[in-house]
Amino acid sequence: MAKRSKITVVGAGNVGASCATWIAVKELGDVVLVDVMGDFAAGKALDLFEAGPVLKFDINIIGSSNYEPTADSDVVVITAGIPRKKKPDGTFPSRDELVKVNQDVVGEVTRQVAKYSPNSVIIVVSNPLDAMCHVAYEESKFPKNRVIGQAGALDTARYKTFIAQELGVSVRDVHGMVLGGHGDTMVPLPRHTSVGGIPVRELMAEDKLQAIIERTRKGGGEIVSLLGYSGFYAPAAGTVEMVEAIVRDQKRVIPSAVLTEGEYGYNGLFIGLPAVLGKNGIEKVIEMELNAEEKQMLEISANAVRDVVNVLGYQQV
Repeated sequence: MAKRSKITVVGAGNVGASCATWIAVKELGDVVLVDVMGDFAAGKALDLFEAGPVLKFDINIIGSSNYEPTADSDVVVITAGIPRKKKPDGTFPSRDELVKVNQDVVGEVTRQVAKYSPNSVIIVVSNPLDAMCHVAYEESKFPKNRVIGQAGALDTARYKTFIAQELGVSVRDVHGMVLGGHGDTMVPLPRHTSVGGIPVRELMAEDKLQAIIERTRKGGGEIVSLLGYSGFYAPAAGTVEMVEAIVRDQKRVIPSAVLTEGEYGYNGLFIGLPAVLGKNGIEKVIEMELNAEEKQMLEISANAVRDVVNVLGYQQV
């Protein structure tokens, strides 16, 4: 009998708990849910574990406030950190405002992960996403293929959702991709977007398409304005898609935040690019042919990521 994968999710809040739920339902591996809030993770894990007989998943799920039970995890998902919540003045913090606070949180989590699971693949979900990938990379000392950011999977899901909704078609037939940083400067690629193989611009007026692109870029903020805090179902779904690709060695092409080494003309910067995900984490970064407009948008996005990363105090990129 093949050994089951072991998957740790750090942070038992909305995103982390949703990740654990779908990992369990898909039976991707045994789950360890970690949270610093006392017995919070243990309670969430036990509640989910008791759903097994109903939903017919047969895996182990435990919760802990420390990292010993996470030892030898194959994949570690980091969702811990301060989420985007409404401030007393009624405004909402940008992802960038979270950077210094979450640097400390993600830094400590990563050091524990590296100590107990030195061969794991880390998937970063904490915001600001691209900057937190740098924290995980610097603190873990892992090779770049084993530190990945979940952003493009979520942004692409939102993009496809809005296109399907506008056209009245199944989301299964919408194909497209969103590159760049996870934020308002992300880069949807309508030239590479199709519905059942038909270019999207043959099916939709340009003003409608541009409105969808803008809504995609503001997608996180739209959820925050409605809920008062960050979304969690779609971020968790995008994360679990990545976990599945890795533990099942699927070689899926999923836009992910990866550390560049010359791809698209960038070096030493985590930015969302199309990546092949398999058992080794990032198996390959795919270089698409971008036109001048797309390159310009990606450069704007990369500069926005640099501005946040430079706040961390690591070597300038």
